[in-house]
Amino acid sequence: MQVGIAGVPFDTVMKKTKSIEDSWLPSWNEVFEFPLSVPELALLRIEVHEYDMSEKDDFGGQTCLPVWELRSGIRAIPLHSRKGDKYNNVKLLMRFEFI
Repeated sequence: MQVGIAGVPFDTVMKKTKSIEDSWLPSWNEVFEFPLSVPELALLRIEVHEYDMSEKDDFGGQTCLPVWELRSGIRAIPLHSRKGDKYNNVKLLMRFEFI
């Protein structure tokens, strides 16, 4: 999974989680911090891929959320196709903290 910020050039960054093989219920348990100079223009970007040992990674879903709309706590984040169609039964459980 890739998690990052799209925004002003100083804030823009992408980070990658460790790969998890063959799991229907993956749990990354990783923490990412994103100091922001202009949070009003920042978007949280998330992209999920299925990891295959023998083949190219397959796209699993994506989402993009305005940081100013996020609230502290645990949230179920829906994923979308490359075309923007929402997957009905696919969500990421994520915890957000703002300092």
